[in-house]
Amino acid sequence: MVISSKTASEIDESKETENLKLLEAILFVSGRFLPMSEIISLSDLNPILIENLMGKLRDKYEKENSALEIVEKNGSWKMDVKKEYSYIINKLATGSAEFSKAEQETLAIIAFKQPIKQSVIIKIRGNKAYDHIKKFSELNLIKKKKIGHTYELSLSDEFYDYFNVNDSQDPLKE
Repeated sequence: MVISSKTASEIDESKETENLKLLEAILFVSGRFLPMSEIISLSDLNPILIENLMGKLRDKYEKENSALEIVEKNGSWKMDVKKEYSYIINKLATGSAEFSKAEQETLAIIAFKQPIKQSVIIKIRGNKAYDHIKKFSELNLIKKKKIGHTYELSLSDEFYDYFNVNDSQDPLKE
């Protein structure tokens, strides 16, 4: 069988389309920011190809005038609802699939009482809160400032971006 340049081009386009669908499915199902390493392990694609395809996916959603968008932050990728539609998401969502109920409660206390000492959070929430705080810190949702033998915790700017809230309109902020 002889493969013409037209046939080779069609094969390349078909493979790219399949790879785009694969990345789209990964982002859709994850519902959270995925670092490049995780995308590589889930897709078996190389990072250069992934970067290229993410740009094409981002363009696709912009051209389709979709309510969805592809967001890149600090080398991690996520499919999200555009900010102008976040009000409907907030009405529908009863909690984040990315955070357990216990994690949500710990984050809520930090948000409400900020700045708050980590030692106080541990007294309120128990030792499991160390894991919660570590996760929030790794996601850059909170700021940790060393104060004596503990840390002072407060929300970071990333928190407001992550949850699509404007910190100037945050009722928790004075």
